[in-house]
Amino acid sequence: MSDIFKVACVQTNSLRDVAPSIEQAGDLIRQARDAGADFITTPECVNLMEPKGRQLREKISYQDDDECLKAFQALAKETGAWLLAGSLLIRIGDERAANRSFLIAPDGDIKAQYDKIHMFDVDLGNGEFYRESKLYEPGTSRVMADLPWGKLGMTICYDVRFPHLYRAHGHAGADFISVPAAFTRTTGKAHWHVLLRSRAIENGCFIFAPAQTGEHAEGRETYGHSLIIDPWGEVLADGGEETGFIIADIDVSKVAKARGKVPSLTHDRAFES
Repeated sequence: MSDIFKVACVQTNSLRDVAPSIEQAGDLIRQARDAGADFITTPECVNLMEPKGRQLREKISYQDDDECLKAFQALAKETGAWLLAGSLLIRIGDERAANRSFLIAPDGDIKAQYDKIHMFDVDLGNGEFYRESKLYEPGTSRVMADLPWGKLGMTICYDVRFPHLYRAHGHAGADFISVPAAFTRTTGKAHWHVLLRSRAIENGCFIFAPAQTGEHAEGRETYGHSLIIDPWGEVLADGGEETGFIIADIDVSKVAKARGKVPSLTHDRAFES
């Protein structure tokens, strides 16, 4: 397998119901594959953006019955691409859900899954607040997966504010880290680019960050600007604010080059606090 491959980040405006959200994502996945993408990534909450807890509980399914997951597995088979279902909202009990990312191989098999560890419980002012912990069960494990071109560390959205998770991926040899997101417009304008570039630079790895964009139900707004970032912190592609996809060539040799120039992963030291 070549050390160079093409990655795409699909940027969606997911709706509050599953069927149209799947249709939108599926069309963009096919377009990305037609453009030559070998690995196609999609945003957080790609199966739906339903802001009301009760309605959300009624619309999501257990993993074995989830129609969106089945559709993504079929899309992987259809396109022959590696596919990241950035996150699907999956029922795990009568009142609880998981925010779960899936890595799917071209044969449709699920190769890895990761549950979002850090819950977005924030007050942003002007009445904008979020309480993910009311519905979602946080994950407890860091997940690394093998791609044909290297190792992928899996994260989701708010995780990006916890650099120790990314450092652990870096120490474990991650060449790429996925950060599917539904970043708010408020926090995105202030923090999105700088946080993602920092995680790439600190760990000398590629960042693949597919994002939700635009206005959603009940007035929620997401920032867009899906990003592909190289290990030196250079933005290779930025999705702006429209739905669609971005694509870039990934030269895996850049990981070793960046870590060779600034070998900070070998310089961590214990200290007293």
